[in-house]
Amino acid sequence: MYKIISDGACDFTKDEAKKYDIDIVPFYVSFGEDFLKEEIDITKEDFFGRLLANKKLFPTTSQPNPGDYVQICEPYLKKGIDVIILTISSKLSGSNNSANVAAQILLEDYPERNVVVIDSLNGCVAQHLILKEMISMRDANISLQGVVKLTNKVIQSTRVYFTLDSLEYLKKGGRVGATTALIGGALGLRPVLQLVDGTVSQLDSVRGRKNVLRLIEDAMVHVLEDVKNDVNICIGHILSEKHANTFIGNLENSLGIKIKNPLVEVGAPIGAHAGPGAMAFAYCKKYTLLGAV
Repeated sequence: MYKIISDGACDFTKDEAKKYDIDIVPFYVSFGEDFLKEEIDITKEDFFGRLLANKKLFPTTSQPNPGDYVQICEPYLKKGIDVIILTISSKLSGSNNSANVAAQILLEDYPERNVVVIDSLNGCVAQHLILKEMISMRDANISLQGVVKLTNKVIQSTRVYFTLDSLEYLKKGGRVGATTALIGGALGLRPVLQLVDGTVSQLDSVRGRKNVLRLIEDAMVHVLEDVKNDVNICIGHILSEKHANTFIGNLENSLGIKIKNPLVEVGAPIGAHAGPGAMAFAYCKKYTLLGAV
């Protein structure tokens, strides 16, 4: 018996966490004041609402600390239940390190139990998909060791792309230089970013939202056309629900499939660096096609 736990970068809502019987360890956000726990002290709507209301605001985020993980995990270990923790990429946040420190602390007190930490090498909608696959494995009664093995295979099959309305939030967070952000803004360029081995890299820059979404749609159709029934797809957004739903409809028509995962609202761990208007697109192979455990 084991419990699946994820940090808040998976962008599960409270209702989803309850529905799928998982626990979420939240990130902290701050607007220069006290740090607040996302979805506990401040909702996503309030967080991004503040950004829309004041475009000079550039919030900071902080990963869960080891104590946060201990607090959520320990009750399960006391009951004889093992724990698997999924985190955002260790190259994007210290959440994975906090989880590993917590695991060491917990295993000293509960040496007969298992506390396994998995680095998703991803975030937001990609981490969301990986977590969904883990839940499906659990519901299929796959062992803890089997889940760990298959999850790492799912991670290797996962791809995620982002596009932003503005480079200002990346500039403020030190992800791009001031000159790059200034030129991009002046030309109306929207970057197309991807995560490779847990690290952000830029694929392209395209002028205008319609053009960038068409580029991403064409790229996904090209890659997925022959394997469309072998993958799960998820789309996320920050205050761009209308455009995201239009994209989903176009992609469904182009591929001739129905995207079963609901639209995801991206949260603060990624959103603080991406800003309002950002969209994310991810897919991964279904675990059932990745071999026996």
